Amino acid sequence: MNADASHTAVVILAAGASNRMGTPKQLLDWAENKTLLGHVIETVSAINPAELIVVLGAHFKIIENEIKDINITILENKNWMSGLGSSIACAADYLLRMKERHVLIALADQPFITAKYLSSMISEFQPNKQQIIASSYQNRPYGVPALFDASYLEELSKLSDDHGARFLLKRHEAFIKTLKPPRQNPDIDTPKDYQNHFNKN
Repeated sequence: MNADASHTAVVILAAGASNRMGTPKQLLDWAENKTLLGHVIETVSAINPAELIVVLGAHFKIIENEIKDINITILENKNWMSGLGSSIACAADYLLRMKERHVLIALADQPFITAKYLSSMISEFQPNKQQIIASSYQNRPYGVPALFDASYLEELSKLSDDHGARFLLKRHEAFIKTLKPPRQNPDIDTPKDYQNHFNKN
């Protein structure tokens, strides 16, 4: 039996300091009078997940103030300086204390991911079989968004560095199914990235 969004928690990782951007990129203008983070939240909300969790860290108060009125769960990763893995661990630890459910992890700086693609990931997922659905890119075989069975939450909660779930994915390669996003999915990391892609959204 395949999964559906009503049993899926979605985590948006948005805790980074945006050092290369020089300003909190989560709050950059994007589409339809929305910030970059607001746009990704809207995209994820369109699939009606069981819970939408946003993990913040650097610039917590400023960013929280912009999204606090949206129907989401906001977590503060006080160890955000340790890297992406610590934000995944923060969310996984929270989910372990709630009713266990599979979790889809997305990034706040990948605005070209669509609700249709996220839904396709969930429709391909078979829960309770240790399955992982990962996104495949030309320069990286396994990336995010990525969907993890609830059986991985304990392992995800122990991540602590800037490699995210990369090594976990390698360890469990036999259980991974990959999907390719229908269009280029660049991260928006630098002013040049923003300038190049802002008018293409």
